[in-house]
Amino acid sequence: MGGVPALTTTSRTLSCVLVANRGEIARRVFRTARAMGLRTVAVYSDADASAPFVREADVAVRLPGSTPAETYLRADLVVAAAERAGADCVHPGYGFLSENADFARAVEAAGLVFVGPDPGAIEAMGSKLAAKELMDRSGVPILPSVDATGLSGDALAEAADTVGFPLLVKASFGGGGRGMRAVHDPADLVEAVQGAAREAVSAFGDGTVFLERLLERPRHVEVQVFGDRHGTTVALFERECSIQRRHQKVVEEAPSPAVGPELRDRLQEAAVAAARAIDYVGAGTVEFLLDENGDFFFLEMNTRLQVEHPVTEAVTGLDLVRLQFDVAAGRRLPSEARSPTLRGSAIEVRLYAEDPARAWLPQSGRLADFAIAADAEFRTPSGPGIRLDSGVVAGDEVGVHYDPMLAKVIAWAPERSSAALALAGALSRARLHGLVTNRDLLVRVLRFPAFLAGETDTAFLDRHGLGTLAAPLVDEAGLRRHAVVAALAGAALRRSAAPVLAGLPSGWRNNPTGPQTTVFDVGTVHYRLDRTGLTADVDGEPVQLSLLATEVRPVGPGEAGRSCRLDVEADGLRSSYEVRVDGDRCYVDGPEGASTLVEQPRFPDPAAAVQPGSLTAAMPGAVTRVAVAENERVSAGQLVLVLEAMKMEHPVLAPGDGVVQALHVAVGQQVETGAVLAVVSDTETEGNHDAS
Repeated sequence: MGGVPALTTTSRTLSCVLVANRGEIARRVFRTARAMGLRTVAVYSDADASAPFVREADVAVRLPGSTPAETYLRADLVVAAAERAGADCVHPGYGFLSENADFARAVEAAGLVFVGPDPGAIEAMGSKLAAKELMDRSGVPILPSVDATGLSGDALAEAADTVGFPLLVKASFGGGGRGMRAVHDPADLVEAVQGAAREAVSAFGDGTVFLERLLERPRHVEVQVFGDRHGTTVALFERECSIQRRHQKVVEEAPSPAVGPELRDRLQEAAVAAARAIDYVGAGTVEFLLDENGDFFFLEMNTRLQVEHPVTEAVTGLDLVRLQFDVAAGRRLPSEARSPTLRGSAIEVRLYAEDPARAWLPQSGRLADFAIAADAEFRTPSGPGIRLDSGVVAGDEVGVHYDPMLAKVIAWAPERSSAALALAGALSRARLHGLVTNRDLLVRVLRFPAFLAGETDTAFLDRHGLGTLAAPLVDEAGLRRHAVVAALAGAALRRSAAPVLAGLPSGWRNNPTGPQTTVFDVGTVHYRLDRTGLTADVDGEPVQLSLLATEVRPVGPGEAGRSCRLDVEADGLRSSYEVRVDGDRCYVDGPEGASTLVEQPRFPDPAAAVQPGSLTAAMPGAVTRVAVAENERVSAGQLVLVLEAMKMEHPVLAPGDGVVQALHVAVGQQVETGAVLAVVSDTETEGNHDAS
């Protein structure tokens, strides 16, 4: 290694591709494959049997089971599926087996084309430890690091001292923020190493971890590289991915607001040198940490297509998946890739089913509605606009086995602030019902003055605080309006089903009478609609609204419940609200933002109550660790147990000082949402607590 890819003058025709992945990346690859005339093959787990990517493939092959280890990580099953379906190439997407050298070898051994780099290149960069050593020999700056696998006691402490605090514990074969822990206090080191190793084994099948010096506020900047088998290796500019949660990217953009022409040249030269050091062929990304002085340090090389590749497509006009197929078929990179042009600015956000205000708690369940206005899907718009790469549609079930990302939403504009504000607008107007998402946080980040000024780094969310950035877009006054509107919509929907006078205004009374009452989880609505108009309050707080019109509307395919549009006026300002009622849930979309209200039963079921002090599961998952025993005294914030869901560990902490009165679970046990995990009670500590 160390030169350029060997010359290849022959090419072959690819006719059928199996995508060894799921969700939005499978749909993305299918779009380009269809445009190139290739047949498409999907593999799917039992949990994904009804997923959009399965329906969109020409052929789909079942992988029995639901967990990644049973399905998408089974190289033997995936290769067998490709052979059975008549595929002549395999595209790995990202995650799962995409950076598994043995999988690439198995694909090639079956006589199929692997749409990615050679197995040797994957292996060279597969271990972050080995990759750092290679980059060090190649003259690329690196951060101090030490292999911590199997170390304990004094040996582990000595390794940490060599690296220095603060430090990161990282999975050597990991990615996507999994198997990673930041450690500032030496007392937390042992638990961080053990937790990272457990998570790495679960997600990647390898528990090798290492310690690396932690830069407190760097920018995360990466360079897209591409190589062919004709001696060409190019860099397609940089992306910045500094805004992260749990070391996983949330907002990505190209180009970086911190990178000028001189720094861009240095970054691209280093990235191309890294790629050539391993004879790289195909799409890859070389990641760096950039400090405030303009110095950068090699982080890792991802030997695959990145989640955030759409922003590079937007600013270059290139279809990176098409380039992957071309290179895999033995063709040269086209002139537009060899001499790329940078135009405008693109920003991507990852829309997750998670609750940022509750420690990023993943969500699972039915997506009652999912509608984001976009100018294009899985391709770059012809001009300024919005692109949507989604793995779900309205009515889908979001399970617990996989990453909770619902979609990537991308905006392109001639300049950065226009792209940011257009993206924020598209997100704020989206209809996302049924699950809590990070939508409001994304909108606030995109509109935040520091972000618009380009003042971003990996500590952005911590520095500006989730109390500000994760706050709902709908404030308290707006939530009261939403509650009144939801109560009126509920009455209108009930009225529309009446056998007589169905068109009568909702809640209307001919004679003076007591107010109508609707109780939501956010408060009690009292309203009266008569000849003098609408009077309403929420928990005694007046809400000034005039009801102008009510329209009961049909719902679309896959959407749940019944829908109603209300036109109202307040302080001379007219606005419209869309309300969908699905069981006891009322989803309200208005000019302030969106909210979900839960109508409370008139007569609560006493059997639904749980014992005071109960810690309940906030999501389905598996218990991977129990850290306490019954009758043990615990202090506030102490670890009680660990749940694993969506490939991440979620610690369950004691909400206050108390005694463990009961433990209802054991290691390896599967639990459902709402299950009582443990009871921690004290005369001074009572109440029920979600394990989040």
